[in-house]
Amino acid sequence: MSQDYARAIADSGLTIYDPIEVGDPDLWIPTPELEVLLDERLRGISLAGLALRTRSKVVKENVCRALGYPVPSSFKKTQPRFLGQMFDTYAQKSNNLQVWNEELSPTRRYVILRVDEADQIAGVKVVNGEELAQLDTTGTLTQKYQARLIPGAASEELISPTDTDALLPHTRAGANLAQTVSPIDHPTHGLILPIGEVFERLRGAVGRSFPDAGWDQERNRGAALHRIVCELLGYADYRDDGRFPDVRNQLLEVKLQTSPTIDLGLVRPASEEPLDVPQIAGTQVRHCDVRYALFYAQTDGAAVTLTHLYLTTGASFFSRFPQFGGKVLNKKLQIPLPSDFFYT
Repeated sequence: MSQDYARAIADSGLTIYDPIEVGDPDLWIPTPELEVLLDERLRGISLAGLALRTRSKVVKENVCRALGYPVPSSFKKTQPRFLGQMFDTYAQKSNNLQVWNEELSPTRRYVILRVDEADQIAGVKVVNGEELAQLDTTGTLTQKYQARLIPGAASEELISPTDTDALLPHTRAGANLAQTVSPIDHPTHGLILPIGEVFERLRGAVGRSFPDAGWDQERNRGAALHRIVCELLGYADYRDDGRFPDVRNQLLEVKLQTSPTIDLGLVRPASEEPLDVPQIAGTQVRHCDVRYALFYAQTDGAAVTLTHLYLTTGASFFSRFPQFGGKVLNKKLQIPLPSDFFYT
């Protein structure tokens, strides 16, 4: 329960500036739970009549109370403001999010509050920098990490025959996913399929087709593929909350490729930075432990047909897919939020 984190923080005596290890099972609040907790506690709070600076202070005070932190007499100008949980807050009455004088950080969280016409908090959404970067349609973030997929003779390639040493002890062959877990649940010890078994299950996708929603409908195309992946992995249902990695329960990121350019966003797959999920039996998962399933596909405009499957760990990603390009450093960002941002 998300409230358990607030109680643990209150009992700990920590302040918002005290560091917490990512994935700490008691004190680090994973992003999905952070969103639920803040949405429950902040929704309905009035900011009417407050000057911008006062409004920002009131928001931060209420966030402290919601999470179990003591409210400081004044807020330090740290980056981010909530150092312990690695997030900043933004109260938005418009859909134009402005991030000033900072780069987007893939590991930082951005707590975005929707303020309605009555100046009440109407909802809360929490995303990381990687997810924010994907929302940019202005061309500001033109240089993200990219790699190239060059198809070989084989239609199916298992690039990493085993999982990383960190993840391997927590995998179990034949784990039953149908009755115990959802695709968006956090990964747990003994319910993570070994990468070789993931490969065997996903091979059935090659040759399958689904309706093409259009070149400008990448989200819908991806959802169709994601549904096939969940089915083949053995889940009882299809769930997708738009967070990384796509199938969080299996630490599996799914990519649909109709061109050789692989967009990787702000995070290199081989990164050893911690991933925002709870520790697995004492092990903190890193980005390089994530498994990547890349499906190469062809489309005739009416249907997308999956022609190739590539499966790799993040640690081995660039051994098969050469990296190119770089990452731009942005000092002033204006990101238009989609109209359905608070409802997905």
